[in-house]
Amino acid sequence: MKKVEAIIKPFKLEEVKDALGEIGIEGMTVTEVKGFGRQKGHTEIYRGSEYTVDFLPKIKLELVLADNRVDGAVAAIVKAAKTGKIGDGKVFVSKVDEAIRIRTEEKGDQAV
Repeated sequence: MKKVEAIIKPFKLEEVKDALGEIGIEGMTVTEVKGFGRQKGHTEIYRGSEYTVDFLPKIKLELVLADNRVDGAVAAIVKAAKTGKIGDGKVFVSKVDEAIRIRTEEKGDQAV
């Protein structure tokens, strides 16, 4: 099993969710996060005062998938989230040693 974490622009969430749904992936955890990479934030003016917004709003998606579904999920996320502009985000894939469904106590791939 693998854990796929994707940091994307907030307005791309529905497109990514739909793209994953089209390949049969429905379960995911979504968190509103803030961060920056090469964008390094931007400057805004509020009531006549200029200030720097260091941390930009992003969405973090987390999915735990069987190994054979990871490549398709990553491809769907990248295709749906890409705008071609700086700040599109990142996808991280890491190994998951165990998963347990609390309700049924199923383990491994059956739990996800």
